[in-house]
Amino acid sequence: MTDQLDLIVGCTFGFSASQPTSSVVQVAPAPQADTQMVEERWETGAPHHTYLDGYGNRCERFLFPSGPSTLRYSAKVLHTDPDDPAEIPLAAETPPVDLPDETLAFLMPSRFCQPDELGSEAWNRFGEITPGSGRVQAVVDYVHNLIEFTPGGSNPWTTAADVFRARQGVCRDYAHLAISLCRALNIPSRYVFGYISDVGVPAPVEPMDFAAWFEAYLDGEWHTFDPRNNRQRTGRVIVGRGRDAADCALITSFGALELTHFEVVATERTT
Repeated sequence: MTDQLDLIVGCTFGFSASQPTSSVVQVAPAPQADTQMVEERWETGAPHHTYLDGYGNRCERFLFPSGPSTLRYSAKVLHTDPDDPAEIPLAAETPPVDLPDETLAFLMPSRFCQPDELGSEAWNRFGEITPGSGRVQAVVDYVHNLIEFTPGGSNPWTTAADVFRARQGVCRDYAHLAISLCRALNIPSRYVFGYISDVGVPAPVEPMDFAAWFEAYLDGEWHTFDPRNNRQRTGRVIVGRGRDAADCALITSFGALELTHFEVVATERTT
């Protein structure tokens, strides 16, 4: 068990634009009770400022110049509760009539999550399982085993229903499908993306990237579930939450902005 963890997280983007392009970038850690920002740095020649969106996510507005440009972001954070729970916390489902008003949006269909289209599948597979965290974990196990992790196997327009049919995708696709199935079972579920450190796991074959998982509302609290990894991880640093990936996009550009370089870091700070 890790009591606390010093992490360096960040990313580097290379861009090319034919004209000055306004953009919103989400890469900075969102405020978290268990994560303290020690230091952060933006390196770019583009003018920018920070704002919080409707979900409380930190967003950075940029005006990237025409031609090539580079954006580097780095942060040193202290994670005071870095380990996922070793076992699934026992938690009951809340009947829809008793759900807080603010959770109801996370039951509804959204851009990439379709509980209405996948409802029959959800109830046929999971309807007889005892409601609660065990049923959510059954959804997670199913999605983890169903989907083959395939970089390039989906695109920015791929929905949960598309993933269910194709049986392949990346971490955001795992999250969208699990969220859709949980919402169909009347379990509020929201999309989460951020950094996951490489602490305690073998080095992956593919380059480090941002990660996506989800949170389910059970027994009055939001609980973390990760259908892509489906194992205990250390050092999750949340960047954004929303109904799905459309609510917390990594980059939103209001014009043509070509991504020419992409790097992500999330590792333990040793000095």
